[in-house]
Amino acid sequence: MLLMVYFLSLAAMFKDLKIFIYELPSEYNENWLSNKRCSNHLFASEVAIHRALLNADDFRTFDPNEADLFFVPVYVSCNFSTVNGSPTIVHARSLLFSAIQFITKNYPFWNRSQGFDHIFVASHDYGACFHAMEDRAIDNGIPEFLMNSILLQTFGVNYKHPCQDVENVLIPPYISPESIRKTLEKAPLTGNRDIMVFFRGKMEVHPKNVSGKFYSKRVRTEIWRRYKGDRRFFLQRHRFTGYQSEITRSVFCLCPLGWAPWSPRLVESVALGCVPVIIADGIRLPFSSAVKWSEISLTVAEREVGKLGQILEHVAATNLSTIQKNLWDPAVRRALLFNDHMQRGDATWQILTSLYKKLNRSYRRSRVPSQ
Repeated sequence: MLLMVYFLSLAAMFKDLKIFIYELPSEYNENWLSNKRCSNHLFASEVAIHRALLNADDFRTFDPNEADLFFVPVYVSCNFSTVNGSPTIVHARSLLFSAIQFITKNYPFWNRSQGFDHIFVASHDYGACFHAMEDRAIDNGIPEFLMNSILLQTFGVNYKHPCQDVENVLIPPYISPESIRKTLEKAPLTGNRDIMVFFRGKMEVHPKNVSGKFYSKRVRTEIWRRYKGDRRFFLQRHRFTGYQSEITRSVFCLCPLGWAPWSPRLVESVALGCVPVIIADGIRLPFSSAVKWSEISLTVAEREVGKLGQILEHVAATNLSTIQKNLWDPAVRRALLFNDHMQRGDATWQILTSLYKKLNRSYRRSRVPSQ
């Protein structure tokens, strides 16, 4: 009942929220979709949000003069390296700047507010800095032409960081809701979980790379070193396309940092009912008003990774059932998944909630009037 009242009150709040979506030339978005990975990889929230907003009749306006906010649909993460197949965003700044030039040439609204009411998606590792490596991201900083805008970004930490020095809404990485649905059809949330602790991913024995940086701050290396022979831990260093089925068999899923603090494992763990064990000091998590992270996950300090076994044994013997009950609430899973057609409570809905709050807090007081 309380949940219904909550959604009805949000609907009432949203009745005046209007978003105008720029129609940009296809080289900024649609052309990239020729590669199917563009709409399905971990950075694909930029595509999913665009699609959801295009279908959001309650919030979309075709009259820019009545818009509260302007969405700029530029897909910067859909260029894949031919060397390792990973997304490459070296072209991001020039592509975004070109899009803004197009907007200012054809519309008056960017100059009216200097981009204050314009929204961009920065779904890759270091968000608004538009670079995948932290040292380069910090050196480059946030592009000056985006400093007044709102960035929807996956990167968030609780300490001061150059790549957060801009108005932002923290969003989850993209995981296909269809893949989650198919996996759950085969293995329900409350099914047999015969793996106590699960992690599949990069765990380098010698993690120092050519830049002198240590991958995962050696956290993943330490996990492998300490627990590779521990029967409680199911650790795999190689890719497996059916790994979601392993998550549904697991009680605890490790979510250690990689180069960046966040990981798609966090969303997959929550969506598939495995208690996420977050090992990334200072990470800031998305949609904290809708997802009570402290009630559905565990946080272990990077320096405490050597005590993982005893920490998880203690939780399993005390309050595991309470955590799982909270975690298996369908509303929690819904809040972290993007749908092409927005659903009440899903990730796009949470973004609109956050944007509406920002409007009430600052935008309506600060908007620069037309000249």
